[in-house]
Amino acid sequence: MHDINKHFPKENQLKLESQVCFPLYSASRLMTKAYKPYLDKMGITYPQYLVLLILWETDAIAISEITDKLLLNTNTVSPLLKRMEKSQLIERNKCCKDERSILISLTKKGLELKNEANKVPEKLLQVLINSNIALSDIIHLKETLDEWINELNENKK
Repeated sequence: MHDINKHFPKENQLKLESQVCFPLYSASRLMTKAYKPYLDKMGITYPQYLVLLILWETDAIAISEITDKLLLNTNTVSPLLKRMEKSQLIERNKCCKDERSILISLTKKGLELKNEANKVPEKLLQVLINSNIALSDIIHLKETLDEWINELNENKK
């Protein structure tokens, strides 16, 4: 059994510095902020970048697949997709197998952004990797966060 109280004593549990969620939240916000200058040059937002990443990997997929991969609800993703369609990054088409299903596909403009986006991950890694942070730390953190996401997502069901 894990000794939670040893690391998180009851009297400290409601302190901000004791929260596991706060450094994750802060790191997420700061990481998104670090992406901003690169994405601004591309004319897209961070959420749009995430959708494009999915489509660059697998073009022409259902909205439900996008929401599943982003761990977001349809009512959050739909307005985002509408803005992307208005910006001519994506297009919506009815699925030939099921007319109720809408497939999201890249436009030529959306596909062309991939070349520019290719440089972004490496530039961000170069910002992160320094005398205090090794590439192995980043890899380990990503693997740990992937495990947390899987665990938390399983417990949600």
